[in-house]
Amino acid sequence: ADTMAAHFTVRAESSRDLIRITMSGFFNPDDIQAFCDARAAEHARLTCGPNQHVTLNDVSAMKVQAQDVVAAFQNLLADPAYRSRKLAFVVDRTLARSQLMRALNGRTARCFENRVEAEQWLFAHDSEMVAA
Repeated sequence: ADTMAAHFTVRAESSRDLIRITMSGFFNPDDIQAFCDARAAEHARLTCGPNQHVTLNDVSAMKVQAQDVVAAFQNLLADPAYRSRKLAFVVDRTLARSQLMRALNGRTARCFENRVEAEQWLFAHDSEMVAA
């Protein structure tokens, strides 16, 4: 398989109110459209209320993207219909993390270097929930 080609998976785990995403390679506008379609289909399988899910996006095999693609990702992440309660990214420490942060554009997200830590954070009870 071409390691440069875009590859992604989007899976809803409705029992955990979780959207699990992996992305790798270089994306082009067609890939982003395909991702949007896949995301819409998986989000439709969630059973929680709107924006009550958490998202785990493993981008550790992602390449540094072209600027127009970063802009398209900004729009994708900014779409309020898909906004998650908590958003975690698994990143390679050598990846241009600054590029991811630019794409997030102020979205609250945490970056982790492995999936286990990311999941622990996503499913940890928020302090305000504990206090309630």
